[in-house]
Amino acid sequence: MTSQETVEIHIRLLNEGTETARATEAVQIAEGLFKVLPTPNYDPEDETWEFLPGSVVECKMSNQYARPCLLAVKKIR
Repeated sequence: MTSQETVEIHIRLLNEGTETARATEAVQIAEGLFKVLPTPNYDPEDETWEFLPGSVVECKMSNQYARPCLLAVKKIR
């Protein structure tokens, strides 16, 4: 399955002092695999994302952040 439509995924933020994640957009490139897109105000000096924009990541459904979401769990490339 390949689509140019974007979906919302979540990327863990590092060095925040508490477990948190940032919602961002991604393009699904295969079942469970997504290419991470930056948020409009993405600033690598302000937030350290576990997986950077442009990465291809595997996502799994998670309830870790108070509501069900697609959470990036592994970098593929």
